Amino acid sequence: MQAFPAPAKLNLFLHVTGRRADGFHLLQTVFRLLDHGDTVHLGVRQDGEIRRTNEVAGVPENDDLTVRAARLLQKTSGYRLGADIKVEKRIPMGGGLGGGSSDAATVLLALNRLWQLDLPRQRLMELGLQLGADVPVFVFGRNAWGEGIGEQLQAIALEPACYAVLTPPVHVSTPAIFASQELTRNTIPRTMAAFSRGFGHNDLESVVCRMHPEVASCLNWLKQFGDARMSGSGASVFVELPSLEAAERVVAARPNGVSGFAARGLEHHPLHGNAK
Repeated sequence: MQAFPAPAKLNLFLHVTGRRADGFHLLQTVFRLLDHGDTVHLGVRQDGEIRRTNEVAGVPENDDLTVRAARLLQKTSGYRLGADIKVEKRIPMGGGLGGGSSDAATVLLALNRLWQLDLPRQRLMELGLQLGADVPVFVFGRNAWGEGIGEQLQAIALEPACYAVLTPPVHVSTPAIFASQELTRNTIPRTMAAFSRGFGHNDLESVVCRMHPEVASCLNWLKQFGDARMSGSGASVFVELPSLEAAERVVAARPNGVSGFAARGLEHHPLHGNAK
């Protein structure tokens, strides 16, 4: 089996600008890829089966986005061979860091090469959207300004940066947050040109903090080091720091029971060259 990286992401800000007729929320955000993530191991099978070879706590094989991604790619392409899949998890599950989505995107990108399909990036992004709204940005493979439900992407140049990322021991239900009556959905849309360091906020943050005091506590602790924010729908929170060493010191001092890591921002996905 070959090993392929699946990087985490941060939402540097997340504005909810409206809601579509089908109930999906309209967003504006900036996705930042990180040099910390999961590892997906893939091997080609001759019998056409798609199998996960390790257990992932709380995720049945048929619900696993990596398995679903491989089966979708196989069905779409008509490819006859299969794949073994093993996932090493380092991205906290349910943290708003895109772990499952990134794993699925890595499967699409890597199998596109291993199976010699040579599908264009846009087609892989379309397949990714069938799996989840965050999958396309990882296939896109660049830091991006996102709109729509997060699938309308434009590459954005970001300055080098380091981050401390903390995750309190709580599971946040994304559907419950978006369904909350307390969520504001009328942030005025802005243009990409308005973005700079410190721009915007996360409209989900106040709702999550009211529903999950552990997130509020972790976020308040992290704010002593700078402009700390929540990523996605949480529960992970982050702060930009001047160096990786500074980020590592913050992570080392984190409150008891909270997990964390320090990471640098990436310019592009490590598998960006696997599709054109």
